[in-house]
Amino acid sequence: MFKLKNAFLGSALVGAIVVSGSFGTYSWFTSETNATGEITNGTLEINNSQDMETKIIEATGFAPSQLKYGEWLKVENTGDMDAYLKATYNQSLSTDVPLDAYKVGYIAYKFSEGQEMTDDILEESRIYLDELFNGTTNEVKSMSKAIAPGVEMVVGFVEEEVQPAAKGMSGKAKMVLGDGSKEGEKHEFWQLNDDQYIDLSFAIKLDEKAGNEYQGVTYTSNLNVTAKQMDDGAKN
Repeated sequence: MFKLKNAFLGSALVGAIVVSGSFGTYSWFTSETNATGEITNGTLEINNSQDMETKIIEATGFAPSQLKYGEWLKVENTGDMDAYLKATYNQSLSTDVPLDAYKVGYIAYKFSEGQEMTDDILEESRIYLDELFNGTTNEVKSMSKAIAPGVEMVVGFVEEEVQPAAKGMSGKAKMVLGDGSKEGEKHEFWQLNDDQYIDLSFAIKLDEKAGNEYQGVTYTSNLNVTAKQMDDGAKN
């Protein structure tokens, strides 16, 4: 009898296991939801991170009172982020004579995608630069205006950084052309959105009072443009 009871009990357990094992085959109402996330970092890039091949200016036989116009340089936002630009103009002389005999002016246009330089704008730029230098004088002038819908323009002399030792002295000097991270209308020009670019050109004049000590002197210039992201705290 005891063995018989154990046999029935074993059969019952097997049946329970079979029923339990087939429980998942029943169709029950279910519902679920999922969420995913992904972040792709932006690209902060100007001119595809390549140096400009065009020279700022190139001339020989330069003499006092002459005004030379440079080539057009392009600074393009080739990334996908808006950027603050800081343009720094560096200059030096091959001989130990004062730098302040050289006056550096510039004109720059900011275009959006689909806009481009025209012959009218090029012709107008020479007029603005001539007015800036005002013939044979070095009177300082500056102006900012809209040339065409969506096109901005700024013209003026390159601003010297606060470097008393370099001002009017020989050797070399660093000058700030523009800094978009500084507040104020004149600096907003140097804020470049991801669909914008800047065309700029320099003009250099040797003062009519420059004497024989400037004969054979070589003037060298360099333009450095850096970009940083336009976010809170990036101005510092």
